[in-house]
Amino acid sequence: MSESTKKEFSKLRSFLWPIHRSELKRFVPMLLVFFFISFNYNILRTAKDTLVVTAKNSGAETIPFIKVWAMLPMAIALTFLFTRLSNKFNREKVFYIMMSIFLGFFLVFTFFLYPFREFLHPHDFADRLQAVLPQGFQGLIAIFRNWTFTAFYVMSELWGTTILTVLFWGFVNEVTPVPQAKRFYGLLGIGANVSGFLSGQVVLLLSSNIFNANLPYGKNAWEQSVLFLNLAILVTGIVIVSIFRWLNKNMKKGEEVRNPSEKAPEKIKMGLRKNFAYLAKSKYLICIALIVLTYNLSINLVEVVWKNELKALFPNPSDYTVYMAKVTMAMSLVATITAIFITGNVMRRTSWTLSALIPPFIMLVTGALFFSFLLFKNSSFGMLAAFFGSTPLIMGVFFGSLQNVMARASKYTLFDATKEISFIPLSRECKLKGKAAIDGVGSRIGKSGGSVIHQGLLMMFATVAGATPYVACIFFVVIGIWAFAVFSLGKQFNALTISRQTLDIPEEEPVFVEEGAKQEALG
Repeated sequence: MSESTKKEFSKLRSFLWPIHRSELKRFVPMLLVFFFISFNYNILRTAKDTLVVTAKNSGAETIPFIKVWAMLPMAIALTFLFTRLSNKFNREKVFYIMMSIFLGFFLVFTFFLYPFREFLHPHDFADRLQAVLPQGFQGLIAIFRNWTFTAFYVMSELWGTTILTVLFWGFVNEVTPVPQAKRFYGLLGIGANVSGFLSGQVVLLLSSNIFNANLPYGKNAWEQSVLFLNLAILVTGIVIVSIFRWLNKNMKKGEEVRNPSEKAPEKIKMGLRKNFAYLAKSKYLICIALIVLTYNLSINLVEVVWKNELKALFPNPSDYTVYMAKVTMAMSLVATITAIFITGNVMRRTSWTLSALIPPFIMLVTGALFFSFLLFKNSSFGMLAAFFGSTPLIMGVFFGSLQNVMARASKYTLFDATKEISFIPLSRECKLKGKAAIDGVGSRIGKSGGSVIHQGLLMMFATVAGATPYVACIFFVVIGIWAFAVFSLGKQFNALTISRQTLDIPEEEPVFVEEGAKQEALG
């Protein structure tokens, strides 16, 4: 634990609540906004998977095709829009505009696209395509067949990237210096994790197999569940905008904090092409991009295989949704305990590098358990399942769920916190544009990269199960690249923070870091 933290707070308070009373006007609204954004994210994550995986002539094999042919173009388009809006408006107005786009879509989906989906989905044409194309194209046909579900999946995924990562964390990073971030970020994670548990309870309640004939919406219990879940998203969205408005109104009264080494921000004018060129000039930003890319690539490689097992066990949409809600609740519980007792203390007591290495280590261990079971379920692991009175399918879903819970819990705690802290030593322009490129498109490239891999393997082996051994091999290589990027970024981060430098876009960025380190050594 840092000496400053020891002096500022008692031992117990520095462990559980290292926040000054004067900071509550900034911290509590941030916590609430993060809570509600994450609440919506967890509901959307469960609903989107259920709609796509359990749809007519669809399955887990559809997800890789969506992420390449629908999500990647939309991510690029939204990044372009965000860049243009950032050049024209301040961050508060950009937030309201982007929120309006997302909430407007969910409103249209709830009251038009979903109720009239049978008229909007081209099932006859999709059936003709499926009759003439190879089996490996079934996922590609499904995104066209159920295009309204595809649109919902895309917007749900982009909520996490655009609203949560780019807009919210971009705002927090701009108004929070490094010392304060080390105290704030671990506790912010608690809000997100508690929201995951609460959202799981809400999904369980709203996804019950109880049909209300008095409601003029839906022909069965699941269709009414879609209405309730989307209404929860819309109401929560209005609450988010209200709290964010209050926070910004108070910030304008002198509450905003910038890094002391930074000058007042100037208006930034930079297009999407320059945004990527800007990213390519900095080794520091490239390392952050690699960390984001490899995380998303590794989690996507595993999830498609796991969801394929999950659909086989729970083909009914309501049952599938309920199980996913339970997984979300378990993940939130683990992440909350981690955020309270581990994340903040690990970050204060250890180096940035060691803290950032924990998520890939967890991913490696849990991924190894999951793939080992799948690859050997007909031999030793099949015997183990019989010993416990279970089946290989149930055990496969269990190990996949364990991997998902542990990997995402580490993501929402140490991974997010260390990644966001790594942005703080950057100049305002570098934060804004670099973060938009890394989080807005870099994460999508990671997920799309995993999807491209799955698509190629599905074309060759036709089924997810047939491609699993090759997916496992690629997964372990990606984890190695992730660890290498963490080590490289850690060296640069330490050099910048020790020398109290602010990284801009230099002509030769590696030289900048080396000179800063040399000055500190000589000083």
